[in-house]
Amino acid sequence: MKIAMLSPIAWRTPPIHYGPWELITSLLTEELVKAGMDVTLFATANSMTHATLKSVSPSGYEEDRSIDAKVWECLHISECFEHADQFDIIHNQFDFLPLSYSKLVKTPLLTTIHGISSERILPVYKKYNGSTHYVSISDADRVEDLDYIDTVYHGIDLDQFHFNADPQDYLLYYGRIHPDKGTKEAVEIARSLNKRLILAGIIQDENYYKQTVEPYLKEGEIDYIGSVGQDKRNELLANASCLLHPIHFSEPFGLSVVEAMACGTPVVAFAKGSMPELIDDAVDGFLVHTVDEAIERIKEIDSIDRRNCRQKVENKFSKESMCQNYLAVYQKILSSGETK
Repeated sequence: MKIAMLSPIAWRTPPIHYGPWELITSLLTEELVKAGMDVTLFATANSMTHATLKSVSPSGYEEDRSIDAKVWECLHISECFEHADQFDIIHNQFDFLPLSYSKLVKTPLLTTIHGISSERILPVYKKYNGSTHYVSISDADRVEDLDYIDTVYHGIDLDQFHFNADPQDYLLYYGRIHPDKGTKEAVEIARSLNKRLILAGIIQDENYYKQTVEPYLKEGEIDYIGSVGQDKRNELLANASCLLHPIHFSEPFGLSVVEAMACGTPVVAFAKGSMPELIDDAVDGFLVHTVDEAIERIKEIDSIDRRNCRQKVENKFSKESMCQNYLAVYQKILSSGETK
């Protein structure tokens, strides 16, 4: 099977630090190559892969602000579709823009919808709903007006996350510093419990950070350490007593939740979006609705068997299972003999 994998170009594939879409694209691409597929990865020129790499953009536009995102996205997408006849299927990880090219080629297009960023982009998805194929990354993230061929959960590389049965006594917030992700609430929870909190992630809303996080920073109590690489990520996740995930939006998936659980670290999350699909309440974490409820449940965190957390990810969220599930989707599309 010849597969064109179209990655975003905000960051390198895989990303050095942040870049969840690029990370999933990389993990899937490498697993498909291991499975014997002929994969061409369309990504930035500084990307790393065992697939055939095709690129036009030298690096990600978030890594080099001299790169005009709109210009290089157009060049990047067109490079893929101009070679569409060389592939059995195009797998789009790039969101809605590539859909507008889909009727210009005969090669079937599968799009992984990593979340609907705004209702304003829905007209594009609706227009091509009848002629392309969509995969959701959780059942909770499905849009009523769209048709989906399947739900395929993200998978992670379990070898990169080491199980730890004996954590340290600190809470961890691992994600974007943004109101949607509940950074302020994480700080409130930690201060109420008088527990150390480590905050790790990119600052996506500078004013929010300065108003709700920075005033409470104090070394050894509330620490912000910025974005971290793979080794530090594993250390932080594995040694935390729990991960705080007090989100204020319907999160499509939640990679940090699965990554924490892979280390044995239970998650206390607001029960929004995909969280009930990732977390079994009182088994591998707690699903809560308020800050006060989170505070009370964290007091019971030692009742969670950390082995349950690791087992959940091994059973449901590995990169191997993700690859097999996508291969089944590809076969379903190709066996129909139609673009759709």
